[in-house]
Amino acid sequence: MTTTTLAVLVPLLPFLGAVAGLLLGRTAPGFVRPLAILPPLAALALAAVVAVRQGGDQTVNAATELTPTGSVPIELALYIDGFAALVAVLVAFVATCVQIYSTGYLRDDPRYPSYAALVSLFTSAMLLVVYSGDLIVLLVGWEIMGICSYFLVGHYWETPEARAASLKAFLVTKLGDVPFLIGLFALATDAGSFRITKVLDAVAHGALDHPTLIALLLLAGVAGKSAQFPLHTWLPDAMAGPTPVSALIHAATMVAAGVYFIARLLPVFEASQAAMVVLAVMAAVTMIGSGLAALAQDDIKRVLAYSTIGQLGYMTGALAVGDRGAAVFHLLSHGAFKALLFLAAGVIIHAAGTNSLAAMSRMKDLSARVPDAYWTMTVALLALAAIPPFSGFFSKESVLGAAEHVATGHTENAPGAAGWITLVAGLLTALLTAAYATRLWLLAFRGQGTEAPDHGRQPLTMTVVLWVLAAPSLALGAFSYRVLPDWFDGRDLTPTLTTSVVGTGVALIGGLVTYAAWRHTSAVTARVPLGAVAAHPEGDAGLVEAEAIATHEPAYGDVAYAPDPADPGRLLLGPLHRHAAVGFHMDALYTAAFVRPVQSGATLVRFLDREVVETYVRGAGTLPRWLGTAVRRAQTGNLQTYVSALLAGTVVLAVAVVLVATGA
Repeated sequence: MTTTTLAVLVPLLPFLGAVAGLLLGRTAPGFVRPLAILPPLAALALAAVVAVRQGGDQTVNAATELTPTGSVPIELALYIDGFAALVAVLVAFVATCVQIYSTGYLRDDPRYPSYAALVSLFTSAMLLVVYSGDLIVLLVGWEIMGICSYFLVGHYWETPEARAASLKAFLVTKLGDVPFLIGLFALATDAGSFRITKVLDAVAHGALDHPTLIALLLLAGVAGKSAQFPLHTWLPDAMAGPTPVSALIHAATMVAAGVYFIARLLPVFEASQAAMVVLAVMAAVTMIGSGLAALAQDDIKRVLAYSTIGQLGYMTGALAVGDRGAAVFHLLSHGAFKALLFLAAGVIIHAAGTNSLAAMSRMKDLSARVPDAYWTMTVALLALAAIPPFSGFFSKESVLGAAEHVATGHTENAPGAAGWITLVAGLLTALLTAAYATRLWLLAFRGQGTEAPDHGRQPLTMTVVLWVLAAPSLALGAFSYRVLPDWFDGRDLTPTLTTSVVGTGVALIGGLVTYAAWRHTSAVTARVPLGAVAAHPEGDAGLVEAEAIATHEPAYGDVAYAPDPADPGRLLLGPLHRHAAVGFHMDALYTAAFVRPVQSGATLVRFLDREVVETYVRGAGTLPRWLGTAVRRAQTGNLQTYVSALLAGTVVLAVAVVLVATGA
């Protein structure tokens, strides 16, 4: 079987699995789980074969015209380079893990068949984006992912949070997709084709007439899909969906699509120096803002959501300095440990039997109750904090090394300003990442909150997946930079000494300072006077006292032991904490700038429709109704009345004729 045929089957198999799952979900429920697991597993095997055959340097390029358009043709095309081959393996691997994990996590969910089918469709759409060689076909997969995310985030549609989150995710991403679509058409018009190879050839020959405008329009769609500032606000709210869906979205699909799109069309963005600087600024604001916000969140999944936003900022920062190898390297590494983080969080939530335990302030002694999640999440958090030798260290250092080379003038792939912006923001984000990773670990596994009822051990399918994902989280980085350089344009991914020392140093400082703050706050608040807690200026502190009383914690004199004795985030952020906890009021800003004007406009339109348009409509019907009433009353059925009226009419007509004749 040819490589092209195998590549076609990779996105096709999950699609067929999704269709079969939807058709057989009710009539043959015994086939649902095999149809959920086997197609992505087969796609993973085929994607691995394609990657081996591709070898990193033998690009697979095939196309057939889809339909004659009369102008710019649309083609069913494959374009598989080293980046596409590796990303497809990641997507299929994470999707398979999520499907296996979900058989245990959602084993009692009555809507599991539709959920599993949508996950397979989601996977197929992302694989279509990865392998597509035509921008219109890529756009099809791009939009299918948006629809799938809407349904999957809103899986628990009975809850208002899930309904609102799914609608918000759909609308915010569509807000970016409108300029993105315009940018695609402008790009194809300048290049004369939607084929990626022809677009890149046109860029190489300077055939783009509006490179800056096109790049900025495309960036709007990327910001929405990959949750970058300022269109990042949908991703934290999307945590209302099932935890395995969060793992899929954050690790391998949806948010990875925007980064991958820029990596695939990087020469288009490099054609505009202004666009590269804008990309660097967007990445810097995203990284720093999300790091601060993550340090203030109490819900474990929202911490991980803001973490994803920041790590995607690293990837866009690497692209801003013209190094797509570093960006995709971090994409692969991040996909492994972020999937592990979310699925481990799912084990924690599953152990409590409720999503409410996602609040870290209420966790207690979880290291003993969920040892598999404890050890594997520890590995994933070390990878997230980029501590050597875990995978995140190598991929993050490749980003910082690329930024350093551009900033110091060793390479000229991008403006020096983009290099300095990415480098400084990346180092500061390394500090913040280690801080919130340490805080999450301390509060989740060393917290002194209220212990929830024990709901027993988790299904084996859930714990096995955690250990499977722990292996690449530990070793993928070292393996990749030594073995896979051919897949990354032949670039050397070895960490540089300067950024490795500085980056690891600031990460260790962030972790140690957070640990010291946790020890300090634990000592101070271990015995909290009730009056002092109630008078605390932070509003949540009063809640601590209320929880202590409600749970009947032991009190000695005027002292009560609070369920949340220590949150180092409050001490580290100080007055910035309350702003960071709500995402620096971005939702309030959007509400004031967009939601309220739209609601006001809708109110005005409703008023005009009700009081003006309907008034004219009612008036147009009133006159005929009155005339009908008058005529109806004249129809009495009395013969004498009719004769009298006839005679009176005759007299009136005779008089009128006489008057007319006399006047004449």
